[in-house]
Amino acid sequence: MDEKPFNFKTKQKPMTETQSQQSTHNDYHDDYDSPWKEALEAWFPEFMTLFFPVIHQEINWGIPHRFMDKELQQVVRDAKLGRRYADKLIQVWTLEGKKTWVLIHVEVQGQSEPDFNERMYVYNYRLFDRYQVDVISLAILTDPSPNFRAGEYRCGRWGCDVQFRFPTVKLLDLGHDWETLEASDNPFTLVVMAHLMAQKNRDGKKRLDAKLQLIRLMYHRGYNKKRILTLFRVIDWLLHLPPELVPQFQRELSIIEEKKMPYITSIERLGLEKGIEQGMQQGEATVLNRQLQRKFGEGFTDVHRQRVKEADSDILLDWSEQVLYAQSIDEVFYSSKSSRSEH
Repeated sequence: MDEKPFNFKTKQKPMTETQSQQSTHNDYHDDYDSPWKEALEAWFPEFMTLFFPVIHQEINWGIPHRFMDKELQQVVRDAKLGRRYADKLIQVWTLEGKKTWVLIHVEVQGQSEPDFNERMYVYNYRLFDRYQVDVISLAILTDPSPNFRAGEYRCGRWGCDVQFRFPTVKLLDLGHDWETLEASDNPFTLVVMAHLMAQKNRDGKKRLDAKLQLIRLMYHRGYNKKRILTLFRVIDWLLHLPPELVPQFQRELSIIEEKKMPYITSIERLGLEKGIEQGMQQGEATVLNRQLQRKFGEGFTDVHRQRVKEADSDILLDWSEQVLYAQSIDEVFYSSKSSRSEH
């Protein structure tokens, strides 16, 4: 039997029973995928400025960049090498002015994996094999382990060797300079702070305080309405609260907005108020669909749209209330009140 080529990879020790119990304690089932994807799509240049400033200077931002999600999925759909968090493939142009594509594969890694370096290598060579262009692989390590590092994959035998290195940034390292993050005007610093706060604060009350702190900082920076609404969705995703603390958060949010433009509270109440004012079931369904799409993204499927279409006005009203504080789409459709109404 032929020997398999050996890999120079660091194996991660399995968790102890105590560590396993700690990992499930106060499990909020944090969703780190959706907020990072939305933030990357909204502020890719700002992302590059914060994490990879040298590369940012080499890109011609006068030519619009293009996200290539479908192309990425075609390349990696059969690469079963672990869970991906927020993979983004973006076409950019260099300052050289050539028509050569530069594809930047951004990977946000949410948990330490011993095969992560290999996975980055596999994605890189598959993209190059398909498109025959320069492929720049970048990784943001968002895991909470200070000991997990990545950036190099090597394998070889009998003088035939492969070495693949790629730039990485560890969020924990950025968190060591909290004052710089707070002083920056870059919206992606709020994403970083929200992510780190979510990992650190598992207690609901501490999460509430952290969330309000970031909301105040967001308003203090003087962002426009569009940026505030996008940032709020990202922060709300990363620092979601247990249902019993949502009313307190809403009260505190209203106090904050008394001195500001009420962007957030108005958008949350839009669905309920618009449906009541119109007095039309179709209007209620349309607004609810928008709420669900905005909050849950790809989690809002055709099955859910059909349920909205078939629901009566009372059920739509109940779901419009549930969506304001639900942490998963199932909490909207399978709350006790709406379940009783349907049956």
